[in-house]
Amino acid sequence: MRSKMGPARPAVVLVASKQEWTSRSLESILAPSGYVVLASYTAQGTLLRAKRDRPDAIIVDAHLPDGSGHDLCQRLRAEALITPSTPILLTLPKPPTRRDRLAALRAGAWECLSEPLDAEETLAILDALVPAKLDADHARSEGLVDDATGLYNVRGLTRRARELASHATRSHAPLACVVLSAEPSAEDSARAPRETPWPVVSQVARSLKSTGRRSDAIGRLGADTFAVVALDTDAGQARQLANRLCTAILDPSSPTDAGFHMHAGCHGVPDFHAASIDAVELMFRATAALRQARTDPAGGWLRDFEGNGEAGPRPA
Repeated sequence: MRSKMGPARPAVVLVASKQEWTSRSLESILAPSGYVVLASYTAQGTLLRAKRDRPDAIIVDAHLPDGSGHDLCQRLRAEALITPSTPILLTLPKPPTRRDRLAALRAGAWECLSEPLDAEETLAILDALVPAKLDADHARSEGLVDDATGLYNVRGLTRRARELASHATRSHAPLACVVLSAEPSAEDSARAPRETPWPVVSQVARSLKSTGRRSDAIGRLGADTFAVVALDTDAGQARQLANRLCTAILDPSSPTDAGFHMHAGCHGVPDFHAASIDAVELMFRATAALRQARTDPAGGWLRDFEGNGEAGPRPA
C-alpha cells in the first residue's frame, strides 16, 4: 500500500462487526501494509465513527446487533457521512450468490465477501480501491464543487461571482447576492443550537438547484449556509429572490419532516460598473445582512445590508 501511495497519510479502514476478533484479525493483516484500522460494533456506532473519523474504506458485517449491514450501507451513502468514492465491503457468513452481490451493490457496497475473509484477497481489494478513493478526494478538494451537494464550494462560488461581476461591470448591469441559512427549530429559545440534519441541507440544495436561474451562481458557504449571486438583480429584486427561494425550500410537500426555519441576508447594486465594491465584498455584505437577520430582536427573518427587512415571524 505504501509503495502505491508514496508519502501520503496512512489510509483509515473502519471495521463494523459485532465480533471483536474480526477487527483484531483485520488489523493484523492490514497494519503491516500501512493501514490504520478502527473498530465499531454497532450500526449506530459506525455512523458516528464515520462522521467523526472519515474513513477511507469501510468493512461492514451483514448482521449487526442494532440493524442490518445493508441498511447501514444505505445510510452511510444517503446521509453523506462518507465521500462517494469511499469503498464499502459487505461481508456475509456464506459465499455470496449473484442475488447477494446485487443486493450489496444496490445498498451502496462495492464488494460482497464471505467470512472468514481471505487475507490476501481483502488486502488486494483495498490496495486497488483505496488509492483511487484518495486521488478522487484530492481532486475534489482542489476543485470548485461541494462534494455533498453538487453546488459550488466557496472557491468555486467566488470564482463564478467574479465572472458575473466582470460581466455586470462591462454592461453596467445590476448584481446581487442572497445568503441563506437553514436552522433547526428549537422548542426552547434558550436551548443550545442543534446541528442542521443532512435531510434539511439536501432539501435546501435541491430547492436552490431547481429554483435558481441558469445564470445564477449557487454555492454552499458552510454546513447550513448557502449563497446565490444573481445577475441583473438589484436590491429590491434581491429581497424578492430571497422570498422566492425560501418559499421553494419550505414547500410543505417536501419529503423531509425535519422542522427548521430560514434566515436570509442580501445586498444588491443597481450598476456594478459604478459600484465601489468587488464580488467578494458583495458576498461579505450579504453575509453581514444574514447575521443581522439572525439577531433581529423583532423576529424578522430577512435583512439587506442597508437595514431593510421582512417583518413578522420567520418562515417555518
